[in-house]
Amino acid sequence: MSNKAQAIVAGAGPVGLLTALALARQEISVIVLEAEPGLTIDLRAGTYHPPSLELMAPYGITDEMHKTTIKVPRWQIRDRKRGVIVEWDVTEIGDLTPYPYRLHLEQHRLTPIVLAKLKECPNARVCFSHQVTGLSQTADKVRVTAVTPGGEEIFEGDWLIGADGGRSTVRRCIDVEFEGFTWDERFLVASTTYDYAPHGFTLNAYLADPEEWAAIFKMPDEGPPGIWRVIFPVPLEEDEAVTLSEEMVEKRMQSFLSTKERYDIKYKSIYKVHQRVAKNFRVGRVLLAGDAAHLNNPMGAFGLNGGIHDSFNLTEKLGKVCRGEADDSLLDLYVRQRRSVNLEYVQEHSIKNLRRLSEKSEEARKQNFDELRRQAASSEGRREFLLVSSMIASIRRANAIT
Repeated sequence: MSNKAQAIVAGAGPVGLLTALALARQEISVIVLEAEPGLTIDLRAGTYHPPSLELMAPYGITDEMHKTTIKVPRWQIRDRKRGVIVEWDVTEIGDLTPYPYRLHLEQHRLTPIVLAKLKECPNARVCFSHQVTGLSQTADKVRVTAVTPGGEEIFEGDWLIGADGGRSTVRRCIDVEFEGFTWDERFLVASTTYDYAPHGFTLNAYLADPEEWAAIFKMPDEGPPGIWRVIFPVPLEEDEAVTLSEEMVEKRMQSFLSTKERYDIKYKSIYKVHQRVAKNFRVGRVLLAGDAAHLNNPMGAFGLNGGIHDSFNLTEKLGKVCRGEADDSLLDLYVRQRRSVNLEYVQEHSIKNLRRLSEKSEEARKQNFDELRRQAASSEGRREFLLVSSMIASIRRANAIT
């Protein structure tokens, strides 16, 4: 098969596959290069906000997701000692979206849906075990070098989209700085079959505590009754083997909610958390999207959703450029819109969310809770909060940038 296409996409995660699908549906030839031998399993992301569902709906993806997903119309902000501080009801903004809820579905259950749609496109090709190692570009072409099972190969395209994750090779090859910081604490994710709903927990809840905050999400897993995923902070100095030991995981789970029986832990993992944004999302004919362009902590579920918003913003503009309906300066608008939103919205609010959960000052904690209660006390305040937390506000902000 030809190693030439109008667009090359590095990375077969959700953002890369959605980007390829959106381009292919516009009759643009596309090649996806993925370093791994197949679709990967990521146990972190898995919450989808209304705008993301709206963007994926025309491709039949949202309907497919609904077959196995969990709807979350209500979610909580809690305190370990005080209990529920605020419970938000997303259905209150049902006049603004056909999907007035959060949708929970593991990322690795989304990618097969998108890949199946992409395979229906004769102008799309997905190459697994193809690791991008270098690139060069001229005024009208990009050449990408990849290590493949058959040796080194060269791929040529009009455009290259780097959607190859936080350690993006594409970003490094175009020498773009990844500005920001790494949090001092790591995150432990433990998934259990224990049901928290009878204890008053909504299917998504955030638990504030000065010593050990937590976040909880119910995921479909392999089907009913689903599985509950709990996230804890872990000090950097704690040895990873200790963190992932049965004893330490059990200790943290029991501190979250004490039970007579030991917890049945199905999955557990630990990872570092970053707050970073690429200094530029475009260098010539190379563009960045998703984690390759920005990283943030998961409090608020802005990361994957932000990447999905990148994808559809970019492909709408790149499609026009490829068809000759606009010159490539339109792609600079993509950069302005999506980079600005990531700096002003995703970074700001995800940092605020995490600091609100981990705040140690009792006075500041009280102020945080009072502010939340005041906002929840009026329909105007609730609506304002829900527009931000659902990411509808971020889409509006991006669209307002010219």
